[in-house]
Amino acid sequence: MCGIVAYVGEREALPIIIKGLKRLEYRGYDSAGVALLDKEGLSIYKKKGKVSELENHLAKFGDLGSKIGIGHTRWATHGEPNDVNAHPHYSSNEKFAMIHNGIIENYDVLKTDLIKKGYEFRSETDSEVFIKFIEDVYVNNYCSLEEAVRLALHKVVGAYAIVIMNLEEPDTLIAARKGSPLVIGVGEDEYFLASDATPIIEYTNQVVYLDDYEIAVIRNNKLQIKTIENVETNPYINQLEMELEAIEKGGYEHFMLKEINEQPRSIADCMRGRLDAKNGRLVLGGLRDYLNKFQNAERIIITACGTSWHAGLVAEYLFEEFARIPVEVEYASEFRYRNPVISEKDFVIAISQSGETADTLAAIELAKSKGATIFGVCNVVGSSIARATHAGSYTHAGPEIGVASTKAFTAQISVLAMMALKLGYQRGTISEARYMHLLAELETIPSKVEKALKLNDKIKDIAWEYKDSRNFLYLGRGYNFPVALEGALKLKEISYIHAEGYPAAEMKHGPIALIDQEMPVVFIATKDSSYEKVVSNIQEVKARKGRIIAVVTEGDTTVKHMADHTIEIPETEEAFVPLLSVIPLQQLSYHIAVMRGCNVDQPRNLAKSVTVE
Repeated sequence: MCGIVAYVGEREALPIIIKGLKRLEYRGYDSAGVALLDKEGLSIYKKKGKVSELENHLAKFGDLGSKIGIGHTRWATHGEPNDVNAHPHYSSNEKFAMIHNGIIENYDVLKTDLIKKGYEFRSETDSEVFIKFIEDVYVNNYCSLEEAVRLALHKVVGAYAIVIMNLEEPDTLIAARKGSPLVIGVGEDEYFLASDATPIIEYTNQVVYLDDYEIAVIRNNKLQIKTIENVETNPYINQLEMELEAIEKGGYEHFMLKEINEQPRSIADCMRGRLDAKNGRLVLGGLRDYLNKFQNAERIIITACGTSWHAGLVAEYLFEEFARIPVEVEYASEFRYRNPVISEKDFVIAISQSGETADTLAAIELAKSKGATIFGVCNVVGSSIARATHAGSYTHAGPEIGVASTKAFTAQISVLAMMALKLGYQRGTISEARYMHLLAELETIPSKVEKALKLNDKIKDIAWEYKDSRNFLYLGRGYNFPVALEGALKLKEISYIHAEGYPAAEMKHGPIALIDQEMPVVFIATKDSSYEKVVSNIQEVKARKGRIIAVVTEGDTTVKHMADHTIEIPETEEAFVPLLSVIPLQQLSYHIAVMRGCNVDQPRNLAKSVTVE
């Protein structure tokens, strides 16, 4: 979850690293640091807090000219956020410096052994243990640092992406990965390393994605990649399609607000080249080779975390309604710990915005070992999940920088809806007339999202009224139950207000005890098959003096007379309502968080890409 950046070449390293860390700060912002080969030797500068704190600290030291350096922005795992626990970390002799993203599970065993050998530790981190273990291998095997890294990795248990500098090799960087992402940017006589491509795209669009159990050595302007078994591989250079403008705020106050407002375009981009309603065409290239397995599957298993899990819950309704195949939606973080029953007749869909979610990757590996077919739905080209699955579809939502997912959710549902329609049509469980109608309606969603976004000012007024509330309840039924969960999650993530999402009918089985005149209750009460039931639930809350905010279908008059506030969204097919009903909930959480003075893009304790278990 931490962000790492490194550079070696002819440019000044520090400005590149600082800018890169700022672009990666959504991955962690507890502390930051850099290591440089400057006039003082191999020097480390680090500071608790955001990258701006590090930048202010570095200003005290004057010119720190260096053509090589490594940098890190931290999401704390082992040890609290402070200057000492910040990365990079030195070896004992201070000849090596290392940055690390991941968790070393056997660090305690390694540390105990190193202490017996006389090593001392300044920090509480597993990362300091890691570099000193590499140092110990280096000293005791009389080998090169590159070889010491390779040997050490055979003994390390856990996840890592590391980059190491060596005082005695001022033009060399050594990197390795397992379970945590690492991208190498290839320029002219220069190289950039980072946790993802956002710090690299400004300088080059040529990248190499390092695979698990690979070690990269950059020396004398040359890149060499070997496996930890010491087998050299030929690096495959990918061309990035990302534009620099996509990772800038573009005039918006926050990335989250920008990404909320990008949804008409991101959903359209997701459908572009795939959906042609006029001619009744729906093409998902990633499914082509596995369509037969998909339509003959006995069961679909969807595995994901967080917002992606909510998208998976929507997909459960979609697949069961249109394709008539049973679906199970699993938390990836629990999936492999309960010895699940999986067979080669199962079709597993793994959903992840980043494509790097550690729990989802672990679930994929388990399902693959049981013979299931794995299909990935993710946003980041070249990500670990994209490479670990048998096939997949990219959402094409563009970079999502805000920690709280918004456009990723609607893009994922868009892909999953197209998959469900394709599968239902292939299986003959929806008629051609119904299929054509649904394609046509799905094609209208971007324009309807654009219309829903115009309610922003009204939602801002509602937010002002409830910004000081201590609790919220979100209720929905059917397709809108996952939307209630997602709305509650968004509010929790960025405003730190306690919120819970429930199926509306479950309110009477406990949560109704919480309702009084201080409790705002958000209902998703659109005109669908559950409408009358939800209206009854609204009346139950109103009878107990709850404050009601209702998301309704445009033109609704029934709920308007019951609710304290109504938010009207365009009418659409019931199956596609989540793509619209979630929009005002995103806006509501955003405005409440801003009014409360919260850091919307970088909420406390969270990071964008959860690459550790």
